Amino acid sequence: MTIRRIENGPRMSQAVVHNQTVYLAGQVAGGATVAEQTRTILGQIDALLAAAGSDKTKILTATIYLTDIATFGEMNQEWEKWVVPGETPARATVEAGLAAPEYKVEIAVTAAI
Repeated sequence: MTIRRIENGPRMSQAVVHNQTVYLAGQVAGGATVAEQTRTILGQIDALLAAAGSDKTKILTATIYLTDIATFGEMNQEWEKWVVPGETPARATVEAGLAAPEYKVEIAVTAAI
């Protein structure tokens, strides 16, 4: 059994690869708006998936956390520009408190390799 950790830190890894599946930690980013944070997070997801040998067309599931569900539409505008038509993952979006008050969005994904 091989497990590969990407951007491994003292508390967590940003991604873990096992059995041709990559599991990403929840990604957050700074920015004044939900749209800005979402764009930055999606770029981080692209980079982590590439480091694992995958890409956004292979995302199996996504969970999106918003501090205010009223920003669902703003986040979705960025998400819909980013996902590949016909390659969209199973997805859940929930309202939740995040680790720090400056974060408005957190996205976690699991993808095939």
